[in-house]
Amino acid sequence: MGQPVREYLLTLCVTVAVTYLLTGPVRKFAIAAGAMPEIRARDVHREPTPRLGGIAMFGGLCAGLLVADHLENLNGVFELSNEPRALLSGAALIWLVGVLDDKFEIDALIKLGAQMISAGVMVMQGLTILWLPIPFVGTVSLTQWQGNLLTVALVVITINAVNFVDGLDGLAAGMVCIASAAFFLYAYRIWFGYGIEAAAPATLFAAILMGMCLGFLPHNMHPARIFMGDSGSMLIGLVLAAAAISITGQVDPDAMALWAGGERNATHAMLPVFIPLVLPLTIIAIPMADLILAIVRRTWNGQSPFAADRGHLHHRLLEIGHSHSRAVLIMYFWSALIAFGAVAYSVHSASMWIVLLIVALSAVGLVLLLLPRFTPRAPRWAESLVPPRYRHSARAAEAAAEAAALDTTGEEPVRTPVVAGVSGVNGATAVGPRSRFPDRRKAGSAR
Repeated sequence: MGQPVREYLLTLCVTVAVTYLLTGPVRKFAIAAGAMPEIRARDVHREPTPRLGGIAMFGGLCAGLLVADHLENLNGVFELSNEPRALLSGAALIWLVGVLDDKFEIDALIKLGAQMISAGVMVMQGLTILWLPIPFVGTVSLTQWQGNLLTVALVVITINAVNFVDGLDGLAAGMVCIASAAFFLYAYRIWFGYGIEAAAPATLFAAILMGMCLGFLPHNMHPARIFMGDSGSMLIGLVLAAAAISITGQVDPDAMALWAGGERNATHAMLPVFIPLVLPLTIIAIPMADLILAIVRRTWNGQSPFAADRGHLHHRLLEIGHSHSRAVLIMYFWSALIAFGAVAYSVHSASMWIVLLIVALSAVGLVLLLLPRFTPRAPRWAESLVPPRYRHSARAAEAAAEAAALDTTGEEPVRTPVVAGVSGVNGATAVGPRSRFPDRRKAGSAR
């Protein structure tokens, strides 16, 4: 097969277009079907929003696989491997369960069982881990049961990690899109950089997954017009896990050693193969940290670890003063830093500049994260370039107005609270401080 750059681009564009065009009709269908659950106490959105966005994403997945099957340089993936069929079978099952959950709220144990069954369907069709490349140890062959159990565990963990991070508009789709873009880069490099065609299915899966997320994001960015629901979050989690399993457990490490020209050189050359074991954790890293912090926080407060609250990372970003969109962008930044940092390190692991760049960007991310804790004032010559809350003139005018009101009435002026989530200038609360979350105890669940 040649280098199918244009074929990948065409597959990506078709997936994006089909997902984007289907999302509008799916939204109308979700409203007509009543797939609009009540707002719970821990939710961030203020109005009931339809779910079932996973229907459009599944349509994009099918369209991407169909187009790739009819392209000259990509149809070999379907002829030489059964992995695309395995992916479609598992995706169809988990998608169907997700659709039912978006409408009828299926029990969590039933969903967990469905996730394990979906992983088992893919294992039965050959999409499983056969061996593990372990640094400083070498290739460890797995028995059939070991490979199957590890495959199921990876699928279930990835699905739930993506589902867990789906807490703000556009957050899960954007983070998975970033992870799939990084995944595509190193999968493509293994395929053509090392001449290993066994990496072709994972490269195709990553391109299609990127298209699914890009096509859905315009409808899901704040304020979201539709949510992907479990039908979408579990679907993209399964596709991401399938790509990781394909490139980790199917690529023969001996081929890498032969290409590198020796066992010692292969240790360095096989670093890109070790990365698939780590890169799925880039999407799990943030939600797993959130999960651990939630368990510690609830246990410390004498609550059940499974009790719902508004203490998750995205809630805290909103509470310290970030707008909805800025909180999402900050989490995008950290996801991209981890994912593309891992890819860059796999390409030039001996370069110290990559490590220094990652450290510098991490420092920038921390500054952006803590910026609302401070109220910097821009110089007067730059006031026209910054939001009003950073201007000397705005603060002086506010103080003068308060003084005038106090002199007139002799009482402290009443401040009108800013409701979290209501857009101000340019879609964000650009004027005045941001308040805490409104009381939602009367809307939906009392948790």
